[in-house]
Amino acid sequence: MTFASPLRWMRPAPDSLVAQDLRLGRSPWTHHIHLVWSIWVFLTPAFSGGAFGYTLRWLLLTLVSYPVFLLLFTVSVCAPERRAQLAALGMVALCFALLRWYPSGLSYFVFGCVMLQPRGKGSLLRYLAWLAGCNVALLLFARYLGYPWISLVWMPAVTAIIGVITLVERINRQRDAILKLSHEEVRRLAALAERERIGRDLHDLLGHTLSMVALKSDLAGRLLARDPVAAQAEIAEVSRVARDALAQVRGAVSGIRAAGIAAELASAKLLLETDGVAFEYRFDDGFSGAGLPAAVESALAMTVREAATNIQRHARARHAQVRFGMEAGEAVLRVEDDGRGGALVPGNGLSGMRERIEAVRGRLRVDAGAGQGTRIEARVPLAANDDAPAAS
Repeated sequence: MTFASPLRWMRPAPDSLVAQDLRLGRSPWTHHIHLVWSIWVFLTPAFSGGAFGYTLRWLLLTLVSYPVFLLLFTVSVCAPERRAQLAALGMVALCFALLRWYPSGLSYFVFGCVMLQPRGKGSLLRYLAWLAGCNVALLLFARYLGYPWISLVWMPAVTAIIGVITLVERINRQRDAILKLSHEEVRRLAALAERERIGRDLHDLLGHTLSMVALKSDLAGRLLARDPVAAQAEIAEVSRVARDALAQVRGAVSGIRAAGIAAELASAKLLLETDGVAFEYRFDDGFSGAGLPAAVESALAMTVREAATNIQRHARARHAQVRFGMEAGEAVLRVEDDGRGGALVPGNGLSGMRERIEAVRGRLRVDAGAGQGTRIEARVPLAANDDAPAAS
């Protein structure tokens, strides 16, 4: 048996609290922060005094019981649900076993009640019933041992409040994770559908064109010896067909990354509000996204996407706003947030924004004062883009 074998149980199970934190991108030690509250194990004797104060008996029982408590807590956050709840009941049992001589064991009881919380689709009512049962048993047993009511009446309220708060917090984190996964899945499926559409279009286009090129090339080869003029005409036709096909392929490929403003606003709202950022957008009077040239709409939509991604990843903002308008024949996009602002680096997608806006003869301005949020303004002249292809 290797040294690592006894520690296999510490590896987080797929349905454990630690595994859930890892899937959310959180530290695996997040739940161990709650161990700070176990300081009451060491403070309780200061309020008890007498035989229950800082005595040799208290020291010995702490040296024995506290490592056992830490072991049970680690199992409760790393193990599968059934084993984790057995570990939580173990903390409750540890309290009952020591309560006659060790009031500090009441802290073990609180931790055990909190860690009894169900995982996945566990019933809240069932959890509250467990809490009620454990607390009734504790009150009866402690009164039997002679504990005063004043030292016990707070236990049901504390275990219920802390337990329900941590359970609701965990449920909310799971819902946020589901929303993020849904957002990523929607984008993945949209990208897959777009690739399939482009693939079908290219297949139909190139299949017909290349068949024509092959036939005319064969005909030109047969005519070359006996009718050079006719062969030359066929070769010229092959050249024309190839140029037409190239133009059509470029037009099809340019649609791969073309984006619509409405779709990007919906995506940005989902992305940011899932991350806790309040998001709103509005269109000023006179602005009509449907009337924009395709290249302009695509460039502005991609700018919204890059800006939303930057806000979610870097800004630490609480609010963000997107505003579209028309000013002096120019489509104007403004994106603002109340994040940390400060110096921005090209790697944050700003280079891509600027290139797309400049490709449609527009201008991009970025203001990001430290602690004052970030403001992005893009201006694109419509008259200069009436015939421009969609930006890629």
